[in-house]
Amino acid sequence: MAGRILVGSCSWADKTLIDSGWYPPSAKSPAERLRYYSEQFPIVEGDSPYYAIPLPQVAEGWVERTPRDFVFDVKSYALFTGHGAQVASFPKDVRKALPSEMQAKKNVYLKDLPPEIGDEMWRRWNDVLLPLDSAGKLGIVLFQFPPWFGPNHANREHILEAKAHLGQYTMAVEFRNGTWMRETADQEHTLRFLSEHTIPYVCVDEPQGFKSSVPPVTAVTAPIALLRMHGHNSGTWEGRSATAAERFNYLYTEDELREWVPSIRRLAEESREVHVLMNNCHRNYSVRNARQIGEMLGTIRSEESPAQSEENEQGQLM
Repeated sequence: MAGRILVGSCSWADKTLIDSGWYPPSAKSPAERLRYYSEQFPIVEGDSPYYAIPLPQVAEGWVERTPRDFVFDVKSYALFTGHGAQVASFPKDVRKALPSEMQAKKNVYLKDLPPEIGDEMWRRWNDVLLPLDSAGKLGIVLFQFPPWFGPNHANREHILEAKAHLGQYTMAVEFRNGTWMRETADQEHTLRFLSEHTIPYVCVDEPQGFKSSVPPVTAVTAPIALLRMHGHNSGTWEGRSATAAERFNYLYTEDELREWVPSIRRLAEESREVHVLMNNCHRNYSVRNARQIGEMLGTIRSEESPAQSEENEQGQLM
């Protein structure tokens, strides 16, 4: 049997989504918005942990406000993916334990931290994931590596070290350096490496023609398969944008979404579960497109207009 397909958005709390009017007026608080979102979709990606490690109570709240079978994919804290992490985002006690020269910096990298500080940050990260995992609501932990993270031995070792630190949690890898997947030999090498270590490869749909562009290759390297859809806004892909919402300002057409349906079904035939997440998080674009492709896949019920609903009810009475 084919694996189940879960479709959702890469954010439920983006300011432009809230401002778009997608949430009903009654959903005034973050808790109410999460409850409403989880009534519409079976999965979401939590992207706020990328910027700072939240307290475990935050994850406990996510568990309490969502249905029993709801799934959270969580974006890894920047520090663990080769990005610079803001010193201001460190827990206060950990920040005070940093060498004085690091405390004065805006950003720091994992490779530059004292080993004991790095280990402590990993411990706190894993503690945050535990409530979700214990409730059966943790899908994968997304490691989105930066454009300068290319295919070499040191970076493959970094991936394996991160997987070891995660322990019981499932790591998934998304590349932003096209050389991992550009040529056939590169693809085979990359996918074989991930398969050997049971690490899900994150398939992507994104603007092409840049050094960071990864081709839209679909592949299954672990029991969970993933597809993140970033849109086709070439003008903002590698440019400077004031916000992530501006960078991913793209609304897919129905034809563009329909082209992906056969590939998603093939992913489901080769995996236990497929996560399809719309990352075009500008206004209500991601949730609109998530509903559209979910309806095409038959995993989300279509929304009926009042006239359709009345017509169906009359037909059932006859």
